[in-house]
Amino acid sequence: MEEVGVESLFNYAMKGQWREVLEAYENNPRALEAKITKAEDTVLHIAVYVGQTNFLTTLLENITEDVSLAILNMPNSKGYTPLHVAAELGNVDICNTIAKRDPKLILCLNFEGETPLFLAAIHGKKDAFFCLHGHLQNKDDYLPCRKRNGDTILHSTLSNEYFGLALQIIRLYPNLTDSVNEDGLSALHILAMKPNCFKSSTWMVFLDRIIYNCLIVDELKEETEDLSGSRGDTQIFNYPMNYGTCISFLYLLKNAVKVITIGTKDSKTATDDEGNLSQSCYLKCEQERARKEKKSNRFPPNWEVFIRFLTFMMKALLILFGVGASWIEKIQRKKEKHMRAKQVMDELIQRASLYKYDYTGNNSLAFQHDKGGEKIDSNMNKGDIDKKRGRESPILIAAKMGVTEMVEKILTTFPVAIHDVNHDNKNVVLLAIENRQPRVYNLLTKKNLVKERAFHQIDNQGNSALHLAATCREHRPWRVPGAAMQMQWEYKWYKLVKNSMPPNFYARYNNKGQTAKQVFLNTHGQVVKEGRKWLEKTSESCSVIAALVASVAFTTATSIPGGNDENTGMPLLGGQVDFNVFAVASLVALCSSVTALVLFLSILTSRYQEKDFAVDLPRKLLLGMTSLWTSIASVLVSFCAGHFYIIEYGLKSSSTYLIYALTCLPVSFFVLVQLPLYLDLMLALFRKVPQRIYKVFSH
Repeated sequence: MEEVGVESLFNYAMKGQWREVLEAYENNPRALEAKITKAEDTVLHIAVYVGQTNFLTTLLENITEDVSLAILNMPNSKGYTPLHVAAELGNVDICNTIAKRDPKLILCLNFEGETPLFLAAIHGKKDAFFCLHGHLQNKDDYLPCRKRNGDTILHSTLSNEYFGLALQIIRLYPNLTDSVNEDGLSALHILAMKPNCFKSSTWMVFLDRIIYNCLIVDELKEETEDLSGSRGDTQIFNYPMNYGTCISFLYLLKNAVKVITIGTKDSKTATDDEGNLSQSCYLKCEQERARKEKKSNRFPPNWEVFIRFLTFMMKALLILFGVGASWIEKIQRKKEKHMRAKQVMDELIQRASLYKYDYTGNNSLAFQHDKGGEKIDSNMNKGDIDKKRGRESPILIAAKMGVTEMVEKILTTFPVAIHDVNHDNKNVVLLAIENRQPRVYNLLTKKNLVKERAFHQIDNQGNSALHLAATCREHRPWRVPGAAMQMQWEYKWYKLVKNSMPPNFYARYNNKGQTAKQVFLNTHGQVVKEGRKWLEKTSESCSVIAALVASVAFTTATSIPGGNDENTGMPLLGGQVDFNVFAVASLVALCSSVTALVLFLSILTSRYQEKDFAVDLPRKLLLGMTSLWTSIASVLVSFCAGHFYIIEYGLKSSSTYLIYALTCLPVSFFVLVQLPLYLDLMLALFRKVPQRIYKVFSH
């Protein structure tokens, strides 16, 4: 084709002149095969990019089958056919049109080894995925579900956190649950590496937790593939976001009427497209649906609507009080993600054969690899098997990441998982202790399935559970500011592990000849220095303020408003309410400021040993800050009470109170700034199990 023709096609496509493109094809049948962009896209690629469904449908209807197959198989520079592009963009109509013309295009690979079905899954295009899956001629063929590196559509959807689609993939392709990639990672491994997708590894403030617990998330229902591109008889209504509350209320009223008249919740009817499903897939869906119906609901049917109505009213009240619909919606999405992830986790563990091994005739280990249903060579050495199965089992990754739900579910389903160890010979107990996962460790200490033997595990370096609890790592895991409070929780964590060990646990030396206490002293030296420096600097600053307040309080206490009676020496204003307030406040300010000064001086003269950071030093700091704030507040009260006599007759009482309130604003701002530290110190004295920062770090 001439260069001018290519440029013309490019201009037509960019300007959306698709009728001219058809005319160009009539003049030159090879026009549609021309590469018209730097990415080697054809006209069909561009048409799919811009969603020209009518153009593509008209074109395919007016050309021969051989020509259509030729242009539909044309790849661009990435190996993308038009069906790849449509699947990636989630255009169901175009996917349906192309797949009907040639279902074999669903098996076409791009240069990354990805099929259109794979691209639809990896980008979370659920409708396009079901459309392409419905056109598969052999639904038991797992070739379109896997890349060359072994990643399956289940790996990819979990990596991108499309849990709803992942749950449907598990039900459509159950054999993918045990599939591993080249790194030996299964889908459960991938899910265990996402702690922020689970409630146990997500930190929320108090109000967020209240809203979180009041929200209701429905379980994801079974879905089937759709060959026509429409999702059953479900209609999609587009309305503004502020209409959502009204729509939800009408939906609740509809359900309430149905519960009263029928007695059951609304259920979706079967779509007309179910008749096009293959018999085997239909039976699988029916069996799965029957299994789900056997599960009991959280509430009786007539209670469900009532609970939903209360939830709706709570949302309305929170919005009226200024919490905001976007905030509630954010928490709703977070809970939905947690529920979907847990639902996927339950399905994976239920279907997985993590601890089911096959033994060949020569008594050598072999396991099933579902790529083509082949068996791994039974003579494979242990190193190759470990590489295929992954260096760490899912329960070990979950323990390290703090996914308590997965640890509990695996131990309940497969009690033998307690014996899993990684390449350092660390089991689930040692990993939970080493990575400072208090919720996982608390679960393990209370779990009857965890035998005492697990707490006696020794790693390759001879370290016991106490050694790992005593080892300080570079990452600071505790949700508290400052090195001093980090050191406080490090010591508390060490004592918690030590006190929760079985009665017959004995202290031992590691391979370096060190006890757990020696490891604690050696590895926490830098944290102790940083904590000492922070405490000394804080105490010095607070001591200066306490001394100034004490001087002012002493001067104020010796100055009597109105003077004394010359004959009796008694205060002239004695007995009045304002004078009594002044006298008491002055005395409290003096005593509390001196107390604060003594406490901060005691911190400066402390020995700063490791155990002092646990209770002694934080308690002194807490009492010192309390006394300092009390002294500052008392000085202000005494000043206002004494100054009241000066302006009593010049201003109205309402104006006087306003002036005094404005005077206290700077001090109030200082207290609010220091309040988080104060609360952390207070909670640390009463909390036994520390609170961890839940963030994802590379390992």
